[in-house]
Amino acid sequence: MSLIDPESDELVETRAIDLSSSFPSNQYTPGLTDDLDDSLWLNVGRGVRGLAVGSLSETAAVETGSGANWLEQTPDGSYVIVSAREPSHRQFRLDADSDSETFGEVTAEIDRTPEGGRDDRGGPGPCDVTIHPDGEYAYVPDLFGDTLTVLSVEPFEIVTQVDVEPVEDEPARPWMGTVAPDGQTLLVEHNEANGGSESIWTLNDPAEPSETARLTAEDGLGRRPLTSEIGPGSETGYVFTPGSNDVTVVDLTDGTVTTRLDLGGAAFVGTWDPPRTKLYVPVQTADEVAVIDHERRKVIERISVGPSPYGATSAQVRPQSDLSASMALAMARLGISGEQPETTYCIGNCACGHRL
Repeated sequence: MSLIDPESDELVETRAIDLSSSFPSNQYTPGLTDDLDDSLWLNVGRGVRGLAVGSLSETAAVETGSGANWLEQTPDGSYVIVSAREPSHRQFRLDADSDSETFGEVTAEIDRTPEGGRDDRGGPGPCDVTIHPDGEYAYVPDLFGDTLTVLSVEPFEIVTQVDVEPVEDEPARPWMGTVAPDGQTLLVEHNEANGGSESIWTLNDPAEPSETARLTAEDGLGRRPLTSEIGPGSETGYVFTPGSNDVTVVDLTDGTVTTRLDLGGAAFVGTWDPPRTKLYVPVQTADEVAVIDHERRKVIERISVGPSPYGATSAQVRPQSDLSASMALAMARLGISGEQPETTYCIGNCACGHRL
């Protein structure tokens, strides 16, 4: 894990933490982690882990029966909602309240295998989760079901399921999504044929999302859109398009591509700094983090961080230095290591050795 100071945009240190996380919880985390004992929630190995932000020591561990997991924390910090893809095809709700007697435990789950899915995958393949800012609903794109599923957080159940239409004859393959900070818009990425597509949904009724636009390469969208982030004013979407080694910037008001930002390599995710003025993007194939200034819509810095960065999240406080973790990293780079690090699901040039 590399720690970056967002005030100076400089690398503070890189340390070994014996795990990797490709899609950590980051939607509401910057507003929650103002205490050293608060947890950062990560998708790792066969489930989910919580790490104390101050020490990066483990606070919780939950197995999901899948090597492909995505998660997000509710805005008030009460729960973590998890999508576990094949073979389990389940949704989990975890207790994220550190003062609760059931902290870190599964408080509810939904078995989605009865829904089925194409390609004999054994279920619909819930493939991300993003949460409405009011904390009442979560949205799950289903990769193998070609559906967008709306979950109520309390009670934990499916309230709506929308069929997602493809651009052409191939399946729509929705797999990732992001709700805007104002709760009015949802972006969904699609791994469909001919380079993928991006759909824009209105959430005028949060329980009944409705698609309003679909962007493809013909509209200027980069290739293979994977994840997205939305600017603080809820008017600008940043879609990470690793197939083009760039970020596609979308005007959410009129549903058009405004520009593409060259990253010089493939990037799969990004995260905002706590004030939400700069977007930090790990560029995996360039071994650096690109810093995008939201106001100027441009890359303003590139920070070298070491080999193959992937996931990213932010916090209000800096983890304390750990000499032993720094030494462990130095030994690992010399080929001297102890236990095999726990790896996570990833896509592309990652060599993580994941198991579904």
